[in-house]
Amino acid sequence: MSTNTKTEKTGRKFSVPGLILSAIMLVLTVIFLVLAFSTKIIPAPYMVILCLICFAAWFVAFLLMKKPGRKVRFIIGIIWMIIWLFLYTAGGYYLHQTRNALSGITDTVTESSIIGFYVKENDPAQTLQDAKDYNFGILKDLDRDNTDEALSRVSKEDNITLSTTEYEDILQLSDALSEGEVNGIILNQAYLDLYSEIPSYEDFPDQIRMLAGKNLKHTVNDEEETDTEATADNVINIYISGSDTRESTLPSRSRSDVNIIASLNTKTHEIVLISTPRDYYVPLSISGGVPDKLTHAGIYGIDVSMDTLSDLYDIDLDYYFKVNFNGFIDIIDALGGISVESDYDFSSSGYHFSKGSNKLNGTQALAFCRERHAFVQGDLQRGANQMAVISGVLQKALSPSILRNYTSVLNSAENCMETDIPYDVLAGIVRQQLSDNASWHITRYSTSGTGAKKVPYSMSTQAYVMIPDEKTVEHAKLLLEQNMD
Repeated sequence: MSTNTKTEKTGRKFSVPGLILSAIMLVLTVIFLVLAFSTKIIPAPYMVILCLICFAAWFVAFLLMKKPGRKVRFIIGIIWMIIWLFLYTAGGYYLHQTRNALSGITDTVTESSIIGFYVKENDPAQTLQDAKDYNFGILKDLDRDNTDEALSRVSKEDNITLSTTEYEDILQLSDALSEGEVNGIILNQAYLDLYSEIPSYEDFPDQIRMLAGKNLKHTVNDEEETDTEATADNVINIYISGSDTRESTLPSRSRSDVNIIASLNTKTHEIVLISTPRDYYVPLSISGGVPDKLTHAGIYGIDVSMDTLSDLYDIDLDYYFKVNFNGFIDIIDALGGISVESDYDFSSSGYHFSKGSNKLNGTQALAFCRERHAFVQGDLQRGANQMAVISGVLQKALSPSILRNYTSVLNSAENCMETDIPYDVLAGIVRQQLSDNASWHITRYSTSGTGAKKVPYSMSTQAYVMIPDEKTVEHAKLLLEQNMD
């Protein structure tokens, strides 16, 4: 009788190792669920189900390991716990990668201007200290705030006071250096691209050398009130600024080769993409009504590009995406390629594209969206092709197939794009897509115009521009209004 009683008492005791292991599993379960919740991308119903499954798994492990005398059950409990710890580790890795990637591309509200101190390529000076007695040419009005700040920083940081001579425009500035009127020039690095648009001056950037550069940080206009409005109206209007150059530094101010408005209606699952030609001759928001090429707006900051397009289309732009199209190669390859609709049969960079649907890898897609000489409409068709590539990326990214290369896509996106969309807003879009699993309809439209020779605000000399076709601008306005209504 006494032996049986002892056995019963022993059977009711808890296993100390089992309790310790169960406690460890409970802590890791809570940590995993907190991490999952913190990403803010998992829909509430899925989050509830995930919590129930995780705590049920912990309870099963606890039941299996709580008795000290039942070794087989105890071993099964340990194996069960190891399986779940592996699942938590793998799941936690993906959740951590997701949160880091989204955080890496969101909330970017600063950009930089590189103000360079240049001399002729064969000048003996190798440092700014060597050129402390030089006379430098500067622009009288254009970008003057940045020039003055760079000179001030040279004075404070390098203890050098440079003498300067003012010039009206970039042509006078380059001529002064070439003809020996000045020993050097001080110029925003972004302005060097303008010389490629001026006959006989295309090689000037190759004839000079930077002695030093000052990286000036600028805050991008970031109005918090747009968050609430965009969410409440279910419509988010985003400016997509892109460059198809080979530069990889996103935060620097520079010309924008791609100017696309993406209007997302999260209720109707409609996306309207409006492409505006880079040479569109429109007043910039800072030019006092003087027209300039739209691409030049990027020199003065992405907020100037946004404000200029807002004025053109009578629309409020909530956020921006800045994209390096070279980085798109990695995203498209990570997605396993994309399908792109081509309007024409053409060849570019050794690849042939057929009219209709084309399956493209990253390198092929970049060649597709860069080509303009093969088309009668030139840059207009290039803009349409760029939208086709963006549409292909969106369609693939919104499909379940993205899960196969999820982390690779995230890492690629983090390296080639940035946005001021708040993390919560971007996570909310992802969360809604996971919840609805909806198909999106994408409408693409390009405005057009007529080529002409004009004097842009940023150049003070004639250059090729495109005079807007007001009918196409009005139609673009209509498409945007319909999507918001």
